[in-house]
Amino acid sequence: MKITIDNKIIEVEKGTTILTAATEAGIKIPTLCHMHLHELNYENQPGACRICVVEVEGRKNLAPSCKTECTDGMVIKTHTPRVLNARRTVMELILSNHPNECLTCSKNGYCDLQSVAHDLCIRKISYKGEMSHFKPDISPSIIRDMDKCIACRRCEEACNTIQSVGALSAINRGFNAVVGTAFCKDISGSNCTYCGQCVAICPTGALREHPHIDEVLEAIADPTKTVIVQTAPAVRVALGKDFGYKPGTDVTGKMITALRQLGFDKVFDTDFAADLTIMEESTELLNRITLANCGIKNVSLPLLTSCCPAWVNYMEQHHSELLPHLSTARSPQQMFGSIAKSYLAEKMGISRKNMIVVSVMPCVAKKYECKKPEFFVGDNPDVDISITTRELAHLIHYANIEFNKLEDGVFDDPMGTSTGAGVIFGTTGGVIEAATRTAYELYTKEPLPRINFEELRGFDGIRTATIYFHETPIKIGIAHGLANAKKIVEWIKSGKCNLHAIEVMACPGGCIGGGGQPYHRGHIEVLQKRQTALYSTDANCKIRKSHENPAIKALYAEYLGKPCGPTAHRLLHTHYSKN
Repeated sequence: MKITIDNKIIEVEKGTTILTAATEAGIKIPTLCHMHLHELNYENQPGACRICVVEVEGRKNLAPSCKTECTDGMVIKTHTPRVLNARRTVMELILSNHPNECLTCSKNGYCDLQSVAHDLCIRKISYKGEMSHFKPDISPSIIRDMDKCIACRRCEEACNTIQSVGALSAINRGFNAVVGTAFCKDISGSNCTYCGQCVAICPTGALREHPHIDEVLEAIADPTKTVIVQTAPAVRVALGKDFGYKPGTDVTGKMITALRQLGFDKVFDTDFAADLTIMEESTELLNRITLANCGIKNVSLPLLTSCCPAWVNYMEQHHSELLPHLSTARSPQQMFGSIAKSYLAEKMGISRKNMIVVSVMPCVAKKYECKKPEFFVGDNPDVDISITTRELAHLIHYANIEFNKLEDGVFDDPMGTSTGAGVIFGTTGGVIEAATRTAYELYTKEPLPRINFEELRGFDGIRTATIYFHETPIKIGIAHGLANAKKIVEWIKSGKCNLHAIEVMACPGGCIGGGGQPYHRGHIEVLQKRQTALYSTDANCKIRKSHENPAIKALYAEYLGKPCGPTAHRLLHTHYSKN
């Protein structure tokens, strides 16, 4: 059928909304509450904000374009004086109940409300009256400032539909209406997993990561402390966005140099700890498979990966009966901290308490993870501070470092040596592919016939594959996004799951789509470019198998003994409990 938008005749399919039709025709209609993640097949369209109203010929009232379907012959005007006046009025009403804290807001420069107000040329607010006042809700990972909530309900869509957690929903009525937790509990007392997808999708500063920039600066300024930093693989293919680079650009070298200029004593690679994780997790998997093949009953298969703290938190809260299925191997962040404050501290001749370990992660849940009591020795944490990719970008800007002009640096030894297997940890399917490379050779005692496992790659929410270790079929599953993880959990509970190992990542796309990454607003093409960059880096690595990392070999020979041995288990493994 044909419609006319701003004198442009276009053809659309039945069921197409005016907003979609306009967008496809290159006509911009401002929105706040609307969010369409085409590739993930999710759409948030409550029609609440009314910023997207348009004039439809023959209709008395303005129509919300995100909710109004096109009809044959429809004539639409998107920028008439009546439409513009309505949008400005709505925007002024929203702003009249919004704090004027743009200069100090964490979303300054990244705020959709700010952008729409600018596009509508709002220079004054005509409406004044009572303003909402909510107590800030501060958790280890996320801060909720509901004074800045515009009730767009994007976070609700992310939490309930995309992640299937259900920690957030609309509560109260009228002036006191807000998106919050059940029974108005603090987020730390809710069923929130700290995945941070609500933060990534929030158009204002109502949801943000718990900042730790000041703690980092204080640590660096303390002459009595040796401050080291580790950087996750997903960080380096996303950080460049805040410095004008195209999505997926690998800025590892410049990032290393920037970290040194910030004042860190040593700059290391979390990929080293990813290789270490593979050694422990692969050995654990093979041990369980061996027991099952020997007829031992009640072996907890499938083995579920445990690298993602939001996923682990989800299991501890909602499916504690399946906790024995989780690998006891710590995440790379926590393995790094444990080894840094034992093995590395000894080599450097410093005490554990005089070493500060900082991690740069694509994830806000890592802030929660490093504060868990099982990752402390006495009152001293293995990882002291975890910051996000966004926070690192802020630090670089704060220090007035000209990032684009930096020379490429290299990681320090010994915990800066890694393999391609460690690199691909940053994307969905990467952990299990890295584990497969090592597990195959540990099991068969023969070299891999191929290094790439294309069947484990991609963006399908749930996927399975069978990899043959000679004649032995190893059945593998992959899920990313907690809604897909929930389906996997129900499959296991049904007793019909015949898989040996399953990789689960809480965020869509894995760590490349983490809640602490530069805002991608759900655009899958950005995640795809980040993923491509990681696989490209892996392909160009001289060593692509974790068990061939010379620094890992030396660590086991000098300090740990064998994978899953007594020392390794004490330093590199953990336990789980029902929350």
